[in-house]
Amino acid sequence: MTVILILIAISPAITFAQINDPIVPCSGAIAEGAVEACSFCHIAQLAQNVLNTGIYIAIFLSALLFAYAGVKYISAGGEPGKATEAKSIFWHVGGGLLLILAAWLIVDMIMGIMLGREVLVGPWNEIC
Repeated sequence: MTVILILIAISPAITFAQINDPIVPCSGAIAEGAVEACSFCHIAQLAQNVLNTGIYIAIFLSALLFAYAGVKYISAGGEPGKATEAKSIFWHVGGGLLLILAAWLIVDMIMGIMLGREVLVGPWNEIC
């Protein structure tokens, strides 16, 4: 059973293994005889890549935890303690998922404060 859960947990990594775009856009690789220097645009792209990966993982794990909490709630059998624990799992997973999905807005606000809104026109991930 544990092996099956581990395989399910790493399946997104296996699925996304063939993506050509690396998560770190500036790796110092030699391109046409020159080393590409990291710029602010690369940092913004890295932040977007990390957020996208986090969202993929969070949605996958939250679906598993919502299913677990649902099974736990249904199997509570009228015991208030088990039902309360299942509801707690629902609320915690929902709050965590909301926080992950709000991360883009949080980063946009921080970038707007650091760069100033007159420099940052539009979303932070479309600067470059």
